[in-house]
Amino acid sequence: MNYSEEEKKILAKVDHTLLRITATRDEIRALCEAAVEAGTASVCIPPCYITDAYQFLKGALPVCTVIGFPNGYQTTATKVFEASEAIRLGAKEIDMVINLCDVKTGNYDRIYLELLAMREACKDVILKVIIETCQLTREEKIKMCELVSKAKADFIKTSTGFSTGGATVEDVRLLREYSAPEVKVKAAGGIKDFEDAKAMIAAGADRLGTSRLVK
Repeated sequence: MNYSEEEKKILAKVDHTLLRITATRDEIRALCEAAVEAGTASVCIPPCYITDAYQFLKGALPVCTVIGFPNGYQTTATKVFEASEAIRLGAKEIDMVINLCDVKTGNYDRIYLELLAMREACKDVILKVIIETCQLTREEKIKMCELVSKAKADFIKTSTGFSTGGATVEDVRLLREYSAPEVKVKAAGGIKDFEDAKAMIAAGADRLGTSRLVK
């Protein structure tokens, strides 16, 4: 496919994503081939397809997968095992979902301990923390920025794309403002075209999760 230079720069920030529960192996193969051709940052796929994606990509791009997805209320031990297994199979980037039950209960110490456990399990790979912004108050979002920064995750991520809303420019700005400078921001969910992508990047997003920008 032909992309403009501006589009290529944006695609280099994209995790080309297919997380649909009915995704087939052939669709994962096509996703990987399209991602390599477009020059995206990674492919983001279900854990059950890590080995296949790793083989399809042949090292051309990193494999990203999701942990505790999409609801985040698995136990910490379960998430750590999921992540460790994913890394063993070839994943180089891990997108984990926080426990929203703990957020709403105000159990911030437990969230922080879980983030520390995941950081240890993912010490040799990129760790992105999905906070599901559409379910949080402004104060809760700011608190998650604090905890994700304190735990030294690589990214804070807006959304799973499986809840009631996705990324917004306002949320990306907030995450950028309240996260530590070394923590990057990933916007995901509802990014439908390059205009949306440019707006997210302008607001402070370093990475984008979407299935719609690769032609």
